[in-house]
Amino acid sequence: MRYGIGVSIAANKVEGIRAALAHDSLTARRAREHNDANVLALGARVVGEDEAIAIVLEFLNAQFAGGRHSGAVEKINEMDQAREGKV
Repeated sequence: MRYGIGVSIAANKVEGIRAALAHDSLTARRAREHNDANVLALGARVVGEDEAIAIVLEFLNAQFAGGRHSGAVEKINEMDQAREGKV
């Protein structure tokens, strides 16, 4: 249906990918800052063209905040390694 969730689920099946679905600039920025997302998914039916550009720019300009968020990202990495049989 082009709401973005399907592509984010599929992308997250790829090793090393942390895809986030964003519908606005705040969720895009927080995905980078808090979850170290490295792929952005957008839904064509819920995000207009101008808003999509703003969301992408926000995502690209944001940086992982680290600190208290590092533990959660490390747990995600551990789950990925366990799934791949690397632990």
